[in-house]
Amino acid sequence: MKSNPFEAQVRTADGAATIDLQGEINAFAEPALTAAYQRAEEINPGTIILNFSEVTYINSTGIALIVGLLAQARKSRRKLVVFGLSDHYVEIFKITRLSDFMDIFPDEASALQDVKI
Repeated sequence: MKSNPFEAQVRTADGAATIDLQGEINAFAEPALTAAYQRAEEINPGTIILNFSEVTYINSTGIALIVGLLAQARKSRRKLVVFGLSDHYVEIFKITRLSDFMDIFPDEASALQDVKI
């Protein structure tokens, strides 16, 4: 099976920092994911949005990395929200109870609307 290398880009809109995630979120994603999250925090937004639209796979290590981002967000009193998860990963977020601690939106417009509230 061919792997899909992980990439992350940070952009801003409407007072939030959005991290566009692409590829596989696994142990190899940690350096790029951590660096992107740090860049997003430097913007000092109240909310950080994770865009999963281009994520092809998340393994258990990837879930742990997301839990780590959630812990960082909570420590710095930032809201962390997500959009673009496939139905499968929405279910995984529910099973792991990540959805209890971060809002899941179907698309970017919905996530940004939540930021404005």
